[in-house]
Amino acid sequence: MDLQKALEIATDKNLDLVLVAPNGKPPVCKIMNYGKYKFEQAKREKEARKKQKTFELKEIRVTPNIEEHDFSFKAKNARKFLEDGSKVKITVRFRGREVNNSKLGENVLNKFIEELEDISQVEKKPLLEGRNMFTILAKKS
Repeated sequence: MDLQKALEIATDKNLDLVLVAPNGKPPVCKIMNYGKYKFEQAKREKEARKKQKTFELKEIRVTPNIEEHDFSFKAKNARKFLEDGSKVKITVRFRGREVNNSKLGENVLNKFIEELEDISQVEKKPLLEGRNMFTILAKKS
C-alpha cells in the first residue's frame, strides 16, 4: 500500500501509523493507537518487575574472640535475616596482630555455619581477604 494512502486511513480512523519492520522489502507498517500500546507495554514491564525475586545481603560483623552471649545474639539475628529471605554475610574483623591467628576467625565462622545449618546453606566458604574473613549463607531451598 502506498504511504500516503496508509497515512490517510490512519488519520480517518484517528489512529497512528507505526513502522514495525523498517528493513523489510517493502517496509512494514501497522495502524494502531500508539499511546495505548506504550501504556500496555509499560504495564507489562511493571508486572514483570513485581514478580522478579530480589534478595538483600545483610552483614554481621564479629571479632575472632567473641563471647558466647554475643555469639548467640548475632546467631539469632542471622537466623531472623535468613528466615526473612535475605542472604547473610558474616565477617570476622581482625585488628592488630589478630590476623596472625586467622584460625580463630575461621573457627568462629564454622561455628556460625554449624549453628545455622538447619535453615541455611553455605554459598561461599570462609575466605580471608585482607584483614577480614567472611562467609556468605543463604536460605535452604
